[in-house]
Amino acid sequence: MDLEIKIIKNESPKAKPQDETSLGFGKIFTDHMFVVEYTVGKGWHDARIQPYGPLAIDPASPVLHYAQEIFEGLKVYRRADGGLQMFRPLENAMRMNRSAERICMPTLDAEFQVKAMKTLVEIEEAWVPSQPGTSLYLRPTMIAHGAELGVHPAKKYLYFIICSPAGSYYKNGMAPVKIHIEDRYVRAVKGGIGAAKTGGNYAASLKATFEAADRGFDQVLWLDGRENKYVEEVGAMNMMFVLDGKLVTAPTGGSILPGITRKSILQLAQHKGMEVEERPISVHELLDAYAAGKLTEAFGTGTAAVISPVGLLEYQGQEMHLSDGKIGPIAKEMYDTLVGIQKGAIEDPFGWIEKIS
Repeated sequence: MDLEIKIIKNESPKAKPQDETSLGFGKIFTDHMFVVEYTVGKGWHDARIQPYGPLAIDPASPVLHYAQEIFEGLKVYRRADGGLQMFRPLENAMRMNRSAERICMPTLDAEFQVKAMKTLVEIEEAWVPSQPGTSLYLRPTMIAHGAELGVHPAKKYLYFIICSPAGSYYKNGMAPVKIHIEDRYVRAVKGGIGAAKTGGNYAASLKATFEAADRGFDQVLWLDGRENKYVEEVGAMNMMFVLDGKLVTAPTGGSILPGITRKSILQLAQHKGMEVEERPISVHELLDAYAAGKLTEAFGTGTAAVISPVGLLEYQGQEMHLSDGKIGPIAKEMYDTLVGIQKGAIEDPFGWIEKIS
C-alpha cells in the first residue's frame, strides 16, 4: 500500500513519567497518535502522525449508535541493549482485518498497519519504559465516522493508533486468580461476533464480571452460548488447562477470540515437546478431572498479563483449588520463555520479533 505518512510534530510535549514502577495500565498517553481516514469511493487517505488529542466526531456518527468499532492491543519492549522490538505485530494487523470484515468495515493493508506502528514508535521512542515488566502499549482502533443514521455500514471510517507506557502487570508477584464459571449469562455464540475484537464483546461481559467480583472472584469463565456446557474464554484472556499432562484449550470456533498469545503458547508448548489439544472441554470434564487428580493447572493467556495463573475455579458452588495457590510449573515455564523472547533475553526461533531499533 503506497500511502505517505505525514508527520505533524507536537510542539508542546508532555513531561515523561519519572517513576516507571507506578505506570499502571492505560492511564498515561504519549505525545502523538497515528490517524488515517477512509471514505467510500476514495479509499484510505490522509495518513498522518499528529499530536495526541480528542477526536472530533458528529453526534450522529454511526459508531455511537450502531457500534461499528474494532480494536487491537500489542506491546513494544525495550531490550537490555536499549533497542526496541514488537511481538508479532503482523498477527495483530491481520486479526484487525478479520474483525473489520466481520463488522462490515474496510480492511487496511496489514503491512501498512505495521509500518504505521513502527513509524509512530520511532517518534515516541523516549516514551518506551525500560524497567522489568514494563512496555509501551499500542492500541490500534477503527471507528465508523460521519453523520448519518440508519442501520447499514458507514461511508466513512477513522483508523487510529494511540500509545500508553504500561507498568508491570505483576507488581506484587504472580498471584493466582479466582475464577467463577458463569452459568447464567452468556457473552457470545457461534456465528456471532465473539471472534472479532470489538467493544460489544467486552460490554457484554461487564454485568457477570461485576457480580462475580462482588462474590470475591477476579474473573468470569464463560460457557458456550448454546448448551451452556463447554468452557470458552475468560474476559480478556483465552484459557488453558493441564489435563493429564496435556495442554488443552477450547477451539476458537467463531465465539472465542483467536488470541495471539494463545497461538504463541500452543506453538511454544509443541516446540518443547508437550502434547497439545484444541477441543471442546465441558465443565463436567474439568470437575471429573479435578476429582481424579488429573487437572493440575489452569491459566489465562493474553497480551496484558502474558500468563495469568488460576488458583481457584468455581462452578455452582463446587471449588477446584489448583497448584497450591501458586503458579504451576508449566505456566511458569511458558511465561518465562515467552517473556524472554519478547524482551530479547531469549533467542527467538520462530521469527516472532519485529525489531524497530
